[in-house]
Amino acid sequence: MIHYHGTPISGSHLDAVRFLRGRHALVSHLSVYQLGEVLECCQSFVLDSGAFTLWKHGGKLNVAGYTEWCESLSRHPGYDWSLIPDVIDGSESDNDAMLADWPNNVRGVPVFHLHESLRRAEELSFQYDIVALGSSGEFATPGTEKWWHRIAEVMGVMCDDEGRPHCRLHGLRMLDPAIFHRLPLTSADSTNAAQNGVPPRFGMYPPPSSGARCAVIADRIEAHNSAARWVPLDKQDTLFKLEAAQ
Repeated sequence: MIHYHGTPISGSHLDAVRFLRGRHALVSHLSVYQLGEVLECCQSFVLDSGAFTLWKHGGKLNVAGYTEWCESLSRHPGYDWSLIPDVIDGSESDNDAMLADWPNNVRGVPVFHLHESLRRAEELSFQYDIVALGSSGEFATPGTEKWWHRIAEVMGVMCDDEGRPHCRLHGLRMLDPAIFHRLPLTSADSTNAAQNGVPPRFGMYPPPSSGARCAVIADRIEAHNSAARWVPLDKQDTLFKLEAAQ
């Protein structure tokens, strides 16, 4: 599994370089001032339009500017893919229009929003080689009971009878071991490490620099892997107990 850490990384320029070296990053079109460090230091990177941030705080997405930016970076050796712009809490037709407008020469990944229909989830899983899962609507908070019940429904149509996904799956804001170790994700992202490298997060004995604190959080996350296949929720506890006993 690939762990993509959202930027920017708190601290100095040197902190960011030390943290990003050899890792995988997600760069938002709304915050590009560490892009140079990402291009030079990371194993690979993905690009995001910043639609979720705009959805939370208000603002209009610059679709044309984002698309041109992605196209300009798509030939970099570390480029993996770009999230195709989406309308969070929008209709399925709104988001299908976004997909239709995306240029064929730039590898793009569609977002399936959990509030959308299971029919759309299944269709996307057969149409694209990677699909990103976005928490939205009444399922906007990953890890809640309601969210898990919805994810179980989505996995039911995006995986075969053996729990193997029809395509590669990416978890948006799902870089939490308590979440991704239960899901067959190829990758996931979050800004956990970037946002929480502050002394209070570590109690009485924090690492001395912001970069070191961010690295501690990232190392703990990267020590875990995703599930090899989807297992229904009612069977997961039994499976984990058997694995622990082996």
